Amino acid sequence: MAHTTTTTMELYDLLRGYSLTTAEILYRLPDHPALLQSYVWQDYDLHPRFPKLKGFLDFWTAKLDGKLFKVTIAHSKLLTPAEVRLVGTEFKLH
Repeated sequence: MAHTTTTTMELYDLLRGYSLTTAEILYRLPDHPALLQSYVWQDYDLHPRFPKLKGFLDFWTAKLDGKLFKVTIAHSKLLTPAEVRLVGTEFKLH
């Protein structure tokens, strides 16, 4: 049952305009500041403000020691409300 609820909520988010967002986060470790580390974050988020990503980055700066260097964001609209339409008739074979 939890799987159905999660899937329904994901579809609801997609219909509200959420799309798959990927962010590459470059950061410096406190003990090796000359080296850059990379972290990839991915979730469904709302373009152009990206509230989930901003929340994650706020958590990062408040709770983690690695200082942020650069964040690169990519997103793709997977499903938009215009792609979903009601069908008046349904035919089943077999």
